[in-house]
Amino acid sequence: MTMRMGTMISIGCLAAAAATAQGVAPVAPAPAVAPVPAPALRVNADYVDASALALEAQDRVQEKLAEVQERLALAQQDMNMRFQTPFPYVQTTKGNQDSLYERGQSALDRHRWDEALADFSQAASQAGGRADGALYWKAYTLNKLGRRDDALAVIAELGKSYPSSRWLNDAAALKLEVMQANGQPASPDAQSDEDLKLMALNGLMQSDPDRALTALDSLLKSGQSPKLKEQALFVLAQSRSPKAEQMLEQVARGAGNPDLQLRAISFLGPLGGRKGDAQSQRNYGQLLFEIYGSSSDVNVKRAVLTKFGVGRDVDHLLQIAKTEKDAELRRDAIRRLTSLRDPSLDDALVGIYGSEQDKEVKRAIASSFANNGDVKHLVAVARTEKDPEMVRYIVGELSRMKSPEAADYLMEILKK
Repeated sequence: MTMRMGTMISIGCLAAAAATAQGVAPVAPAPAVAPVPAPALRVNADYVDASALALEAQDRVQEKLAEVQERLALAQQDMNMRFQTPFPYVQTTKGNQDSLYERGQSALDRHRWDEALADFSQAASQAGGRADGALYWKAYTLNKLGRRDDALAVIAELGKSYPSSRWLNDAAALKLEVMQANGQPASPDAQSDEDLKLMALNGLMQSDPDRALTALDSLLKSGQSPKLKEQALFVLAQSRSPKAEQMLEQVARGAGNPDLQLRAISFLGPLGGRKGDAQSQRNYGQLLFEIYGSSSDVNVKRAVLTKFGVGRDVDHLLQIAKTEKDAELRRDAIRRLTSLRDPSLDDALVGIYGSEQDKEVKRAIASSFANNGDVKHLVAVARTEKDPEMVRYIVGELSRMKSPEAADYLMEILKK
């Protein structure tokens, strides 16, 4: 602005001189404009500085937006890859046997027999660890609908297709019930006496716990409905007596059908009155580890891994991550370890990465380091990695980390 005013004054002087030289009366020059006070100049300078800062901020926003878009694209690629792999990335998608099974159970609880029948029929038609259980519940639902001949046919199919199933004892009891009731009119809305029995057990537990535990033990070993047995387990889990814990442990170890075992595992707590002291925690962790090792049911193993994760049982999760032969279960153990965000585990995870052959397990470990901003250990696994695809993935993660150590490793890549 000062320059502009100075230029105007100079032009005025030149015009006056030119007019004098040509004999023309000079035009009186415009009065000099008073200089702009210093504060106004300072405000103007501040305005210029603010504009520059705004442009710089806009550039940073654009840069950040481009980075976010790149991350979204990579995340989409990552999700596409993960959704081509089994558990734990795709566990409850529509049509999945586990989700159908659980949906059928929910329909049973609400006495929606037709919905339950459809879900269990579809689950039974799929190959998987719950097909035999789905057949049992399909027969159970058909009996509730009064379709007893169909129920008997499904029970026969269960025995023929799965001759070593843990559901056969319950199926035999259901078959006897169906045969006894065959020929009698039945209504789909007819209520059984299960709720009444459960109320009686609850009342007996309050008034005479010893007799209640004896009754619960007999019920769990009887041919009663699995639904009633599951409810009985809940009553049992409320007791703090050593006998109740022993009974719950027996079912958790597999004394019953798979559904009962899963329910018992979910009810398990630290042994010794659930006091939570160190010794009880060790006994509890060892019990779960023994259940894990003795079972071939992947659902039981997942249930134990869930308990280990909730209880932050690092030692057993690490042991499973190192020794489990099933890659999906190893990946599940790794996922639960990394979710703890415990820096003391990082060195152990690097060791597991180095001996791991499954690409998805290795990717889970590398992803955990990246998500936690752990450049040191991400570089450590990158230095040992031979698979070009995994190297590209790790380098892609490091390139987004503003860290001198990440920059040093990237410079090594450039030099190579």
